[in-house]
Amino acid sequence: MTLIGFHASHEQIHPAQLLRDVQAAEAAGFDAAMCSDHFGPWSQRQGHSGYAWAWLGAALASTTLRMGVVTAPGQRYHPAVHAQKIGTLAAMFPGRFWAALGSGENSNEHITGDGWPRKEVRQARLRECVEVIQRLLDGDTVSHRGLVSVDRARLWTLPDQRPKLLAPAVTPATAAEGAQWADGLITINQPADVLRSVLDAYRSAGGGGTIAVQVHLSWHPDRAEATRIAHDQWRSNIFPPPVCWDLETPEHFDVVSEQVTSEQVAKVVSISDDLGRHAEWLHDLAELGFDEIYLHHVGQEQQPFIDRFGADVLPQLRCAS
Repeated sequence: MTLIGFHASHEQIHPAQLLRDVQAAEAAGFDAAMCSDHFGPWSQRQGHSGYAWAWLGAALASTTLRMGVVTAPGQRYHPAVHAQKIGTLAAMFPGRFWAALGSGENSNEHITGDGWPRKEVRQARLRECVEVIQRLLDGDTVSHRGLVSVDRARLWTLPDQRPKLLAPAVTPATAAEGAQWADGLITINQPADVLRSVLDAYRSAGGGGTIAVQVHLSWHPDRAEATRIAHDQWRSNIFPPPVCWDLETPEHFDVVSEQVTSEQVAKVVSISDDLGRHAEWLHDLAELGFDEIYLHHVGQEQQPFIDRFGADVLPQLRCAS
């Protein structure tokens, strides 16, 4: 049966409210949760960006859900510190925590004052960081010199079992590269033919483990309001790479998205007032072979979405599977 999870959007919601939201999601029947590790939001209208790692400790401690985070080692975080954070949460909450390791976005990483590397350099840096993190989580003492430097690092507190490290990917090329090291894959909702090519690239390159997808959606009993919410909150997120990788600030994203229409947003956000239609879209994703589907209602008010999807959509998906 496909696991249905709740996406906790730190960019849009105050962390105290988001903690209440994830607790409500568990009570409503969601199976798991995930979040992304951002320093800033995608738009000034979103207006938040709590520290994911502090929040994860509280969320794991106050629910029984399994949780994960999409995060980027190498610039904002040293890989040894990253390994320590991952290892500590995995030791405290055995079997309940995973991390997806990506090459990052300039909007989060520019705060260090260092230059933003080219994509191929970022990918090479990620591979070095992954190796360092894996070795530290295996209990090795690690020294390394390259795009990142590590001097005799060792994790003194280790989980009994190394947590799963997933590869985030939106293109077949990145998926194939991630297959060389990852314990699973996470992607975002795209047209079915694109998703098939991403999955095929990952599996053809030898990738295994959990296959997950994050779905951006907007639901409201009033279709016009669902459309308004999506356009207000997510129009700065419609841009494919390299735009989404390379812009620096929320103000930049707001400027480039000024002329984005609701029709354009609807290409990347599933918008409907019809709960049955949402269930159909999610069922189609399960049929593609995803083991886990994480639902991100792009509005800032989560409780109505949690209640209605918990009561009406999740049971439909479970009956279908």
